[in-house]
Amino acid sequence: MRILLTNDDGYFSKGITMLDEMLSEIGEVTIVAPENNYSGASSSLTLKNPLRIRKYKDNGFYVNGTPADCVFMALTRILKNPPDILISGINHGANLGDDVLYSGTVGAAMGGRFHPFPSIAISITNLKPDYLSTAVEVLREIIDKKLDGLPNPSSILNVNVPDIPIDEIQGYSLTRLGRRELPENDRINTDAYGNEIHWVGPPPEPVLGDEGTDFDAISKNRVSITPLKTDFTDFKSMEALKDWL
Repeated sequence: MRILLTNDDGYFSKGITMLDEMLSEIGEVTIVAPENNYSGASSSLTLKNPLRIRKYKDNGFYVNGTPADCVFMALTRILKNPPDILISGINHGANLGDDVLYSGTVGAAMGGRFHPFPSIAISITNLKPDYLSTAVEVLREIIDKKLDGLPNPSSILNVNVPDIPIDEIQGYSLTRLGRRELPENDRINTDAYGNEIHWVGPPPEPVLGDEGTDFDAISKNRVSITPLKTDFTDFKSMEALKDWL
């Protein structure tokens, strides 16, 4: 199995290093990851600056661009043969609900959408996780036992794993995206010269009590698996909008 491995936390991240070790037992891994942390980059591409590819180990490259840049460079410049699977992660921090609109981890996985192989974005629910090994074992099980049954060879799966010991995981849930509360105003501060500066984040709290969502699964110590698609068309509204036009 040929595996393309990327992330948005940077090639130096502990999460991607641990995945490389595990995935190398399964197949031939090529890492193409950002030079720096690109959390929140979504599917953005670098269009006004040149990209540079640097090799930092036998199976590893970093790019001075976004996660989506890395996948594009891998598929068009680095890999001699297309991968059998694209994996993005392990992200340090959850990608739940509308996080997927901003996530560089998910954005990288979306880079495989035109190709006949599955893509998996995997995240753990703590910015400073204690149990990255749990996410590693969850991904191992998904690859070993569940990939063959995918109905769509180009599936994009958003996987979120509770940051708890593996023996405390209560199973797997197929979920839909949940929702977060309205975001608070940005955080205002001043720099060393007294100029006003702004910080966006942290993300607002989830809307709880909505069964079947990714937030609901995580609250029950279950692994959340959400199938994603890139077609944002609101088909339910199209008929009504015909009269509006």
